[in-house]
Amino acid sequence: MQFEITKESIQEIQQLIAENNNTSLLHLLSEVHHADIAEIIEEIEIDEAIFLIKLLESDVTSEVIAELDEDTREKVLRGLSSKEIAEEIDELDTDDAADIISELSEQQKKEVISHLEDEEHAKEIVELLRYDEDTAGGLMAKELVKVNENWNVLTCVKEMRAQAEDVSRVHSIYVVDDNDILKGRLSLKDLLTTSTRTAIKDVFIKQVDSVNVNDDAEDVAKIMQKYDLEAIPVVDEMGRLVGRITIDDIVDVIIEEAEKDYQMAAGISQDVEADDTIWELTKARLPWLVLALFGGFVSVSILGGFSEAMESYPVLFFFTPLIAAMAGNVGVQSSAIIVQGLANDSLRGSAWNRLLKEVSQSLINGFVLAALLMSAGMFFLGFELKVGITVAVSLVSVIIIASIIGTFVPILLDKRGIDPALATGPFITTSNDILGILIYFSIAKLILGF
Repeated sequence: MQFEITKESIQEIQQLIAENNNTSLLHLLSEVHHADIAEIIEEIEIDEAIFLIKLLESDVTSEVIAELDEDTREKVLRGLSSKEIAEEIDELDTDDAADIISELSEQQKKEVISHLEDEEHAKEIVELLRYDEDTAGGLMAKELVKVNENWNVLTCVKEMRAQAEDVSRVHSIYVVDDNDILKGRLSLKDLLTTSTRTAIKDVFIKQVDSVNVNDDAEDVAKIMQKYDLEAIPVVDEMGRLVGRITIDDIVDVIIEEAEKDYQMAAGISQDVEADDTIWELTKARLPWLVLALFGGFVSVSILGGFSEAMESYPVLFFFTPLIAAMAGNVGVQSSAIIVQGLANDSLRGSAWNRLLKEVSQSLINGFVLAALLMSAGMFFLGFELKVGITVAVSLVSVIIIASIIGTFVPILLDKRGIDPALATGPFITTSNDILGILIYFSIAKLILGF
């Protein structure tokens, strides 16, 4: 039965902790999934969380610690000794273990690693720590099942049994040569239906997707998504099999990238959360607000240059916010679609075809909106025809230009290796606000002749 985390259940756990009622706590949490325990720990005080971590068995709490939010995990680990942390690490797969150790200070890293009981496990963790966390090497786990192409099926099965003890899930069986060069993969069906004396090299599948240890994590995610893979092998520069990446790690990458893009599109320059300090939140948000302030100042300066228009045609002033807002909105829409396409690797076709498509749909949108605006302005506000034409032509022009900018700025940023999500939000909005006002009054000057 699934454990239901409610306010009452949290209070019950806190009460048992306060009473040091270990027996009841162990009984209550004995059948609770480690992910639910992690959620419970997120809801209680940090000293209560440390109490639970020390109370429960390491095979459970190691998974709990791996599930925790980074900030909570940091606080929990500060309450544990290096030896206690090592006991938790010993129970984890190498990728999760490396992720946790990487968050420790250099001194504590050394202390924790020195306390690890399994020397081979410790060596593999140290190897993973050498890779950047945003690469395939930083994502991979060392636990996998591999067989030699020169073995026969009987030897292969024996070796697989021994290796599988250290692997929580066997997604694939990889085939290597005597130098550990990845040669292919082995089908479980072929293994079960083939004579025990048959050589593995006669039955394995030579086609296998793999990634290099230095490949970007986002590129790995795209490959696994494209080919619908549950796991993918990782090779080094010599083609040797060094690890594997599983789908759960890729889901984390996708979520983190989506959060980063969302925050960047909203005008937040670094990863922050609601419970971060005021200083951290200010550092993340202030730069974009300064950009918006600068953009607003430029807009005011442009308006100041058309003061004669305000005197001759004051009605133009009332449509200034509308024109600027439409420019910003259209730009954000266009850039959001492109950023999504770049993220999903679904952007296809030539730049000219995309330009033609953007201009075409912008013309349709622009004419429809301009007709609605002109009609409403003339019938309900009663302004003259020339003013109506000015506003309508300006709106169409602004929509076309804003959609083109919103389309091609993310593409140009992506080609230069800059995150295209930077193009959305305040950047596009501010630039198109300025451009919209400039286009509006330039067209007004041309038509109305002030």
